[in-house]
Amino acid sequence: MSAPSNEAPRWLDKPENVERIWRAILVICVLLVAADLFYAKHSHFAFEEQPGFHAFFGFVAFVFVVLAGTRLRDYLMRPEDYYDE
Repeated sequence: MSAPSNEAPRWLDKPENVERIWRAILVICVLLVAADLFYAKHSHFAFEEQPGFHAFFGFVAFVFVVLAGTRLRDYLMRPEDYYDE
């Protein structure tokens, strides 16, 4: 979507700024997974001690919630004219 002709372009309208945001997010994610190597873990299960386990588990849980939500929408969504007479 582009800005209306009478408005000045905003900072997210430039593709290089969007690319910078993606790179910053990627760097932050890599640093967080790397930081996982340098602290003492007190876990209940052995698989929790694997580097990056919590990041991987969080990503899988996020994907599951999004996919489950799209399936749930098919069952819960009402017709567009539900409240019309």
